[in-house]
Amino acid sequence: MSVLKRCKKLHLWLLSALLVLVLFWLLRGNRDVMNWLAGSVVGPLKRWLGSLCACVEGSVAELLIATFCGGAVLWLAHLVGRLFTEKRRWETLYRHVLVLACGLLTVYAGFSLLWGIHYYTDTFQDQSGIYARQGTVEELEELTKQFALGLTETSEQMQRDENGLAVVDRQQVLDDCADIYETLYEEFPFLDLPQQRPKGITCSNVLGAMGYTGFYFPFTGETNLNMESPACYLPATVVHELAHQRDIASEQECNFLAILGCLRSEDPVYRYSGYLLGFTHLSNALYRADPDRWPAIREMLPEGVVADMRSNNAYWDAQEMPLSQLWDDIYDGFLKSYGDSDGVQSYGMVVELLLAYYLPSA
Repeated sequence: MSVLKRCKKLHLWLLSALLVLVLFWLLRGNRDVMNWLAGSVVGPLKRWLGSLCACVEGSVAELLIATFCGGAVLWLAHLVGRLFTEKRRWETLYRHVLVLACGLLTVYAGFSLLWGIHYYTDTFQDQSGIYARQGTVEELEELTKQFALGLTETSEQMQRDENGLAVVDRQQVLDDCADIYETLYEEFPFLDLPQQRPKGITCSNVLGAMGYTGFYFPFTGETNLNMESPACYLPATVVHELAHQRDIASEQECNFLAILGCLRSEDPVYRYSGYLLGFTHLSNALYRADPDRWPAIREMLPEGVVADMRSNNAYWDAQEMPLSQLWDDIYDGFLKSYGDSDGVQSYGMVVELLLAYYLPSA
């Protein structure tokens, strides 16, 4: 019996995964079909998965990823062992590579259906009518000042430790996010969807090394958070990832919703985090546009805010390593493969959404 016949089931598996991907690629240009699939099939499925995984205290996503990584090591070890003991080495190698191809294509096809589809549906901007716009340096300076004032005001409500850093209970942040989006439903009713409580990742150091504060895992419908990154930014990260839970794919739109949701909150910890995130984006954009305008706004900030920002910078500077750069390159290519031409740079476009929302008549 030939190797092709002996691997018949694997070939059928591979062809099935390829067929799903081909159908996805053919249909992704049809916005109406994508909207229907996302709203009637994919979205409800992910929310069901999320409610199911919510019964488990820890992150099911983290468990699945760890299992996948462990399985990959075992697969490699098994392959090496068989190559030394089997007489038909080429057939053994072919079968193992075929299994790997089937597994990877299946995961990619599943990810395309459960998440990639949202890059081809109506965006937050389409549904809200708020479109990112460019602004003048004067407008950018004005809005940055507004956020600096809000940051200064909310900073006074924060408890601080002996180093002047904001004291934030990370677990409390996760516990207090249940109604964070309720203030946005009247203005954006399409966001009114079931929400599952976010979960902290046990291996947060790995997530930090990859340069991430959190991620949404569509296979389980879970929001997962890095619990070691600076806590003052955690509330904004929570709201950002909960936007992904509502099928918002764009990182820039999720950052905008993170800022807006935090600023609408009555919790000073969330408000402070929202102002921090917004000011970080705005001040960075202002510095790039006109460095001479930046120092005056920087001097408006109290030392506590400066300490928090320095702590955040120090944390991420310490994470700079080949792994984080490699993952940035991979994720950049992933975003672009789904039609996001800006790749990871799309994070900076949140400034244009802030300008459109807070200075609409400009």
